[in-house]
Parts: sequence; structure tokens; C-alpha cells
Amino acid sequence: MKDRQGGGQRQKQIPLRDYFTNANRELKKDTQQDYHLEYAMENSTHTIIEFTRELHTCDINDKSITESTVRVIWAYHHEDVGEAGPKYHDSNRGTKSLRLLNHETSKVLPTVVPYFDLVNQDVPIPNKGTTYWCQMFKIPVFQEKHHVIKVEPVIQRGHESLVHHILLYQCSSSFNDSILDYGHECYHPNMPDAFLTCETVIFAWAIGGEGFSYPPHVGLSLGTPLDPRYVLLEVHYDNPTYKEGLIDNSGLRLFHTTDIRKYDAGVIEAGLWVSLFHTIPPGMPEFRSEGHCTLECLEEALEAEKPSGIHVFAVLLHAHLAGRGIRLRHFRKGEEMRLLAYDDDFDFNFQEFQYLKEEQTILPGDNLITECRYNTKDRARMTWGGLSTRNEMCLSYLLYYPRINLTRCASIPDIMEQLQFIGVKEIYRPVTTWPFIIKSPKQYKNLSFMDAMNKFKWAKKEGLSFNKLVLSLPVNVRCSKTDNAEWSIQGMTALPPHVERPYKTEPLVCGASSSSSLHRNRALELPVGFVVLGSMLHSTGLWS
Repeated sequence: MKDRQGGGQRQKQIPLRDYFTNANRELKKDTQQDYHLEYAMENSTHTIIEFTRELHTCDINDKSITESTVRVIWAYHHEDVGEAGPKYHDSNRGTKSLRLLNHETSKVLPTVVPYFDLVNQDVPIPNKGTTYWCQMFKIPVFQEKHHVIKVEPVIQRGHESLVHHILLYQCSSSFNDSILDYGHECYHPNMPDAFLTCETVIFAWAIGGEGFSYPPHVGLSLGTPLDPRYVLLEVHYDNPTYKEGLIDNSGLRLFHTTDIRKYDAGVIEAGLWVSLFHTIPPGMPEFRSEGHCTLECLEEALEAEKPSGIHVFAVLLHAHLAGRGIRLRHFRKGEEMRLLAYDDDFDFNFQEFQYLKEEQTILPGDNLITECRYNTKDRARMTWGGLSTRNEMCLSYLLYYPRINLTRCASIPDIMEQLQFIGVKEIYRPVTTWPFIIKSPKQYKNLSFMDAMNKFKWAKKEGLSFNKLVLSLPVNVRCSKTDNAEWSIQGMTALPPHVERPYKTEPLVCGASSSSSLHRNRALELPVGFVVLGSMLHSTGLWS
């Protein structure tokens, strides 16, 4: 090793070797060496190694690098690798989920940018698995229009796994400030009525994500009559071990400026309306759900607000523990366009906004499908749509400009046809209890529809048939405005779109895309010692 930079900082002159792991987790040197060392440096605290690899190597021991989440596994030994190969790392190892090809805009802010915090104060977390806590805040009073240009999570130290996601809603403006005096558990029967007026999501953050910077031509508007004066911070706490005595002070930090950008940003929530009518059978290695932002909703809203269309620049894909993959599909006049966003290796503990490589335009008459893949092999009972992390969601949050009067574009699948699949013939009407009660046949009589679905003997064959049925069912349209009103299309029934021309992905080309090389954006900074980089980018669950 030769000292090149002084001060104890040395540039390492070692070969980079490409390894993979087999089914027995044994480390093997790859016959096809696809990694190329660009730079390596070591000082008293860090080893930094910068390397390149083609996105698609066509090596059976490599995985293609896509826009999906990858789990980077790192390991090192205090001694450099010799001719015999790397030594066992013992406890010197770790893992982190990353999105290597996230087309992120610059995070660099001007030297001094004012900010304000929307942070909970001493919230007592109950000793139960899932808690949604709501607190209303008043936005600072501005004498002129401001743009929020960056939002960062403010997570109390040690609570990184407790705070699962944070949503920020715009609320009605006709409140007395006394509503700000206390928070309350969300969706609780005793929750203040004022909280129910907060239906417009203006920002979303989820566990594993970092700060979000708006593009240079877009900002979140504050200070005008159309902008929020009151907002609701909804924090989802995940406490699976029922730990007692937790007190939290987490929230969001908003950086803002009077240097107004060209466009105001908006957020549309698209996908499956969170409901018990979203059903997933147990024991399924793969089950697919779809939430529809229908052409009827987009036609009405966009024709009235912006006939030339809106431009999407980032997307947050959201599901819970059973989620394995999410895709946001885009259709126009029977033709499927390129995916707006996708994550085929969804990680519940790593959810962040994906910056689109190129802005995508949504036109009147387009429709969107949020498609979610689930795995319930380890579950013996039905999984329902709901708020708990053991329930499921299938949502996309689209950041776009210019802002229009549309906040939710979603759907609910028909429940009666789902029940007919398991043999239900009649329910008690009028419906006076929730969940509603089955009247016939005899084996389900006086059971709730949830109990009836759980009583049915699910096997893989039945699950596959049920999945095929659900994807073909009519859906109830949800099409909501910013001011808690509804577009006229709300509540109508629509059919899933007929796709005449599905999108055909371009075949992967070996050795493609050095222009997107990893090293231009990512250098791995790890503790001092040799790092077995080859093992990080390979099969059997390792990044490859």
C-alpha cells in the first residue's frame, strides 16, 4: 500500500475480485469478472472503494441492476485478502436497502434557507402493535407566497424503526386555534371532528426514506388563499413487541423560500381505497391486487382543471408487510405506456419517493393502475385492507405539477361477487352492523363476512381462481377534490380497462448502460478493513 495523499490517507493498490455465493452460502470466485475498480482509499477510520459494473452483465451469478430496491450486504475482515481468498468476516457485516438508480434531483440548498418544524410533542405510544397518531398544526403566517423546496423527516433518535410513515394533510381553514392544543389517536371514535376535514395529502414519507427535494421549477405553495393554513400530521407507529413507556417527538421539517418557482406542486393518492373489501387469501406465494385511477375520474377532473395534462415528477409506492412488488401502470386509449414507477423487490422498511428519470404527462381520459404483489404463505387467515401493518394497502402517491383540484383517484372492488365465490347467497338487509352479517347458506349463517371468508377452506388452487375473479370485477370509483368535495363521478361503477396493446419492454442488452454507471453516484464508505465487494452484488439474496 502506497501513501499518496499524506495525512495518513492512502490509496490502496489491490485488485478487485468478483465473488458470488452458492446455495450453501459459500463464497466462490466468479469466472466472469464484471467489477472494475475505479478508486480505493483508506485512512484511520474509513475504507472507500469506488467501482463500476454494467447494469446487465448476462452472468448467471449476477442480478441485473434496475430501478427496484436492492439489498446491499457488506462484510469485511481486518486483514486484506490474500491468495487464499477472503477470510470470514465474523460479526463485521451489515445490510441496507437502496435504490441505486433513483434519478434524484440535487439536495444542495442555498447557504441559509429558513425552515419550520411540524413535530409531535411527547406523544405516549400505546403498548400495541399499530398506532396512528394525529396532531393538527397551524402553518406559519406568511405575508407573501412561499414555496417549500425540501422536506426532511425529523425522527427521534432511537425511534427509527418505531416511526413507520408520516402523512401530511391539508385541512379546512375554518377552525379555532383551540384545535391545536392536543393530538389524538387517528380514526378513533372520539377523534375531533375537525380532523375529518383533513383529506388532502400534500406530503408523504415512509420508513427508510430520506429528505425530499422538489425539482428546481416546482415548489409546494404556502401563503396564498388556496394554500393550507392548517395541516394534520399523521404518524404511524409500529410497535410489534408491545414495548411500554415509549414517548415520541418525531415529525417533519419544511424548508421554504420567497424565491418562487414556476409551478405549484400537487399530490394525488391513487390505488386501492383502504377498505376491508381489499381481500387477500392465506397461503398464497403470490397474489395480485389492483387499484384503479379510472379514465372517468381523470377525464372529468383534468378537462375541468387542466385539459393539457399534468406532469408527474416523483412517485411513492406504498404497501405493508405482505407486499413484494408494486407497479404504477399508465394507459392511454387502450395502449399501455411505459411504467410510471415500479419496485419489483419491495421492502416494507424502505419506502421513499422515486424521482422519475423523465417527467410523465397524464392527460384527460388516461387511466392508472396501481398493481401490488403479495405473499401470504406464512399466514393462516385472510389479510384485509386496513391501517395496521398486518393489514394491507396498495397505494401510489404521485407528485406532479401544476396543482389541480384532485386529491384521490382510487377504487374499491365489489364485495358481493367476492362473497359469491365462497358460496354466500344472501346477507341481512338493511345492513345495520359492521362487518355485515351473512344470512345464507347455512354454513355461514349469522357470521360476519370476514368470519365467512376465514371459514372457507383456502388452498392454492382456490386462491388462484379467486385472484382471477377479483381482477375482473367491477370497481367503485373514488374521485375526491381538494376541498373535501367530490367529483360527480364519485361512487359510480367502472370496469377494469381493456388493454388492446400491452407495453412491451425492451430486451435487456448485455453490457448496456455504462452511462448510468454506479460509480458516478455511489461510493461505498465502510469501516476500515478489506471489503468483500464481490459478495455484495450476487445471487441468493445478495445485490448483484
